Amino acid sequence: MTASTTPIRFMLFPSLGEVREHVRVELFGRALSERLGRQVVVELAPTYEALEAELAAGRVDMAWGTSEQCTAFEPQARAVLRAVRSGSWHYHSALVCRADEPVSLETLAGKRAAWVAPRSTGGHLLPVRHLEKQGVRPDEVFSEQRYLGTYRKALCAVLDGEADVAAVFSNHADEHAIRATLASYVGTGESQLLPFLFTEPTLADGILLTRRLSEEDAASLVSVLTGMNTDGGGLEMLMGPFRVEGFVHVSGEQARESVRYVGSAEYLVAELDEEARCLRLWSPSGRAFGRDVSAGEGRALVEVLGPEASEPVLSLMRAVRHGGSGGRLEYRLEVEGRTRWYAAEVTPCAPAPGEARPRASVLVRDVSGLRSLEEPLYRLASFPLLHPEPLLELSMDGELRYANPATHKAFPDLAGRGGQHPLVKAALQSIWRGASSGEPVPTVHLEGRAWELTVAQLWDPAGVRVFARDVTLRKQMEARLIQADRLSALGSLAAAVGHEMNNPLAFMLANLSFAREELERLGDVLRERGEDVAGELGDVLEALSETAEGASRLKHIVQDLRTLSRKPVEHSGRVQVLPVLENALKLIRGELVQRARLEKDIHELPEVDADEARLSQLFLNLLLNAVHGMEPGQLSRNVLRVAAYTGEEGELVVEVQDTGKGLAPEELARIFEPFVSTRPSSTGLGLSASHAIVTSLGGTLRAESREGRGTLLTVTLPAAAGAAEAASPKAALLAG
Repeated sequence: MTASTTPIRFMLFPSLGEVREHVRVELFGRALSERLGRQVVVELAPTYEALEAELAAGRVDMAWGTSEQCTAFEPQARAVLRAVRSGSWHYHSALVCRADEPVSLETLAGKRAAWVAPRSTGGHLLPVRHLEKQGVRPDEVFSEQRYLGTYRKALCAVLDGEADVAAVFSNHADEHAIRATLASYVGTGESQLLPFLFTEPTLADGILLTRRLSEEDAASLVSVLTGMNTDGGGLEMLMGPFRVEGFVHVSGEQARESVRYVGSAEYLVAELDEEARCLRLWSPSGRAFGRDVSAGEGRALVEVLGPEASEPVLSLMRAVRHGGSGGRLEYRLEVEGRTRWYAAEVTPCAPAPGEARPRASVLVRDVSGLRSLEEPLYRLASFPLLHPEPLLELSMDGELRYANPATHKAFPDLAGRGGQHPLVKAALQSIWRGASSGEPVPTVHLEGRAWELTVAQLWDPAGVRVFARDVTLRKQMEARLIQADRLSALGSLAAAVGHEMNNPLAFMLANLSFAREELERLGDVLRERGEDVAGELGDVLEALSETAEGASRLKHIVQDLRTLSRKPVEHSGRVQVLPVLENALKLIRGELVQRARLEKDIHELPEVDADEARLSQLFLNLLLNAVHGMEPGQLSRNVLRVAAYTGEEGELVVEVQDTGKGLAPEELARIFEPFVSTRPSSTGLGLSASHAIVTSLGGTLRAESREGRGTLLTVTLPAAAGAAEAASPKAALLAG
């Protein structure tokens, strides 16, 4: 290969639907990468047409194409490697119907056909061409023709009565051969299907090596691909994605010949007597372990293979004879300067007439290629197992097929609730709705956490794969940003409203006070004169008192609105927090004793730079919010917990927690918005004003709440300059 480090782009047509085939494709790409010394990136084309478009545009290095695509692009390709199945690089197509409703060429009229895809050779083009040669025009004969995407879906449509006829490729025009192919797609359902017509053979599909590859690169790929199943690597299982046994490089006149091809990996089969002599011995190539074994019959195994290669086999044979059952052993050898891995299997056989001890059959295979893929195989398998986020797979009716450990940890009730679990419902609804790429991804809220779902549909077999990501912190941050934006706009409005209302309120309060004083004086004068009307002034004075009380409350609202405008604090200085907090607790004592018990956990606190009056207002708002959040008359149950301590970085942390009814998620999301409250008597400005105070001091105010368990409000404020380092627990540890 050349020294290029650009990955080789290998695109496959889209008939691969099963999960195991996707895994094999991944391993096939890894095996090619290791053998070439250059990365091979394998992609599945969404459609046959998409693959053809990529080939025509020259955007792929190699492609797995249909028979027609290989033939059409062969003149422009470096090489075409045809697939070998059952020893042949030709194949047929078989028309299949239900066994209980037989169909023939003469009875096709009015039947329904289920094809794979318009460009599928075995699943559409080949049977259609064959029918047309027989004088049958599918467009006129069939009452319905549908394309279902894969052989399995087309065959299942016939089994389910949704179609009468389907087509599937067949390595040979033989019913016994096609039975194995049918069973690989529909399992035991193959007995319910009947092949009734075979087409003429066509060249097999295969791998196109395009001119994006250099001649040297193409030659190396031809060598690797044609030798992958014949060089002793033990990589037959990697041919599974293509259902092939190997590849053959044919072109020109060779394509017209009926060539048979036999591919075999290096292996050795022997039958040994009790003295380990080779009664029978055979190897496809006549060689094993780098030695000629063609004349090995009648000789001792150690003589044929040599001591080093035969000793592991003989050791296994002794163990099998002693235990009475078959055994398997893998071992490593240096063969012709290369390290190879072998797997030996020994099975006891019945003794021949006249012999006392049983014979042993031996099979030894080179499994070096498979061993080299163990690590990537385990890595591939471990991805969902060790992934820190939930990954699961569902059937289309919500049945749980697979869930990794992270899923069971995050959703312990998933297995029990099944299709009724909110996560399953959201995933299935997303699939049924057919959400487009521009729509928001589904989000599920469970136990106070937000889970964002990425949902992918599986087609063959049908199912749903779900990736769940915990986005709680992101959602909280988004909510804070939205809240900050709202508060910024409301702050500007509040500043204007507060300014406009402040002066009229001052006039109103002053005039109300003057009116009360004058009415009281007038009442005194009238009483001295003995006027009866003096008694009627009491009702007027009471009304004025209520009006003054309302105006006073309005004044406090205006003050809170002005706080929201985030005007600079005027009397900022270093404040001792503990006295301010204790004073706020004293102020609420009257309301607290009627509702809840107080629990305090207060430690040494750092000083902060703040306005003491505003800090007092902050604590008072938080404490009153907690007290009012608990129902009166439940003194034994209600608890107000107040904790204050120094954080890890020396910051001040104050926690106020109640045991009230808590908040729903939608209420919690708006807790700091002005005029939003769950209590009818509240203005809804206390917590929004508190939030404004905290942010103006460079701190944070965080709320956590669960319905039925109460609410926790946490204030974090930076310590005063010079105080943080002294108060920090880390600093204390370093000093110690």
